[in-house]
Amino acid sequence: MAAANPSGTATLGQLIIPIAFLVIFYFFAIRPQKKREKQIREMRESLKQGDKVVTIGGVYGEIVKLKEDTVIIEVEPNKTRLEMTRWAIGTVTNSDTTSEEE
Repeated sequence: MAAANPSGTATLGQLIIPIAFLVIFYFFAIRPQKKREKQIREMRESLKQGDKVVTIGGVYGEIVKLKEDTVIIEVEPNKTRLEMTRWAIGTVTNSDTTSEEE
């Protein structure tokens, strides 16, 4: 008696659905995340003195000095200066580039 062996097409058919899910996951999850990370990296690299920023902790301030890996922001009302790493900057709220786009 010969045993029924699964054919190569049956195995291929079983792999199509997981591969399709991986492709869909890539286009809806991984690709947009990489695009967003690139935008954030470019924003942090283009920081300049005078930009008004919000840190990832919610602190509003103005950049008064830039160093290689850190920035010094001045916080109102007492003109307190805080030194933090560039990755701590969450958004730029007011700069020359944002006013040109409007």
